Amino acid sequence: REVERSFEVSNLHQRVASISQQRCLEQVEIVDFKPQYRDYFKSLNYSWIQKYFEIEVLDERVLSNPEEIITSGGAIFFAKMSEQVVGTCALIKLDDTTYELAKMAVDENFQGKQVGKKLGLAAINRSIELNAQKLVLESNKNLIPALNLYKKLGFHPVCTDHHKSMYQRANITMEMCLQP
Repeated sequence: REVERSFEVSNLHQRVASISQQRCLEQVEIVDFKPQYRDYFKSLNYSWIQKYFEIEVLDERVLSNPEEIITSGGAIFFAKMSEQVVGTCALIKLDDTTYELAKMAVDENFQGKQVGKKLGLAAINRSIELNAQKLVLESNKNLIPALNLYKKLGFHPVCTDHHKSMYQRANITMEMCLQP
């Protein structure tokens, strides 16, 4: 009877998928920027940007100088699975109370394995440690899986009549309030 009741809550497929996702999440290790990871920051981001858009001047500047993000009060995270770097994201300090989640990229072979979720949670936690009041990001409305991840993490779209961004590809801004 208990087994039957448990299947009423979630079916076997849902249970297996949940366990599988949890195991993937446990396999992902998040580490801070180290010089030996520098090239991954650029190559992982170039890969997705070139797939969907074009590399812009600002992309080149940011991705070629990751240390600038850190010296400005931000952070860069890397996701590793079995000692292989499979993802990255940046936390860019905009001002004393606001940070931007930016340059999130996950190797195509590791998408769907909770890598982006774990990177996003690391950025959120670091923002809280840094006493940020708000975390923002810019994206593109055509990147549905990314937007779904951001929503699951707690971001919501910001209503703006005319989206202004330094990136041509960005057409949506999302934010998360961290403190009242």
